[in-house]
Amino acid sequence: MFAIVAPGQGAQKQGFLAPWLELDGFASALAALSEDVDLAHFGTQADDDTIRDTAIAQPLLVGAALAVAQVLGETADVVAGHSVGELAATALAGIVSPQEAMRLVNVRGRAMAAASAVQPTSMTAIIGGKVDEVLAALEAAGLTAANNNGSGQIVAAGTIAQLEALTANPPARARLIPLSVAGAFHTVHMAPAVDALREAAATITPQSPTTRLLSNRDGAVVTDGSDALDRLVNQVANPVRWDLCMATLAELGVTGLLELTPAGTLTGIAKRNLKGVELFNLNTPDQLDDARAFAAAQRKA
Repeated sequence: MFAIVAPGQGAQKQGFLAPWLELDGFASALAALSEDVDLAHFGTQADDDTIRDTAIAQPLLVGAALAVAQVLGETADVVAGHSVGELAATALAGIVSPQEAMRLVNVRGRAMAAASAVQPTSMTAIIGGKVDEVLAALEAAGLTAANNNGSGQIVAAGTIAQLEALTANPPARARLIPLSVAGAFHTVHMAPAVDALREAAATITPQSPTTRLLSNRDGAVVTDGSDALDRLVNQVANPVRWDLCMATLAELGVTGLLELTPAGTLTGIAKRNLKGVELFNLNTPDQLDDARAFAAAQRKA
């Protein structure tokens, strides 16, 4: 069984789309998704600080995932996306069109950027440590466990002062890694963005999924398009349970997982949590033939 996953904010890197734009047909596919943001420019010429901007990073990641999936041309048995990557997965599942996904992500990115500007907030990955001790340290600092990424990784989110307090008193045997994001996503700090996204989602008529889609809320397979949109809206201000998504992938019997460009974050997590599942990072167009062969082999497994 074959899964395709789309990464979330923080995975973007300067120039990561440059090799793709040399591929015939990719520039036009990307241009068709560049409604409000020049994806080609930001994916090739902008520096890391520029593409860290939430209003740019979010459409850049969703547009990149959708354009790469289009040129890959493979259908998965199940799809999922981490945080904003869930919008790309929702389009791959056939619930919304790629253009509708881009409309939503542009609204989402701008609204979350505005919410982030209210006060300085960010996120920090906590690698290692005992789960109960990590959660206790977060509670002591007033932080939220915004992402639960399975064994060995929880992402804390909150104000800069709260994150500094965590750094001063970290959990035992844990490593702290500040993330390249500009806000405390999936926490109460993002509540102002929920209404804006809900209003935008109300203009879309979702379709029934043609491919299994997993929800960040609880890892469940979403079977109704309206439910999928409702979950996407509310997820902005609620934690991402990627650990439960991986549990569902295991329960479904997934044998191979391909991460769309810019790949590496989710396969890295899967390596620790989905033992025996084959992994493929699709980052450059010269990997397309191998990626297609990988997909074909996993669908037969």
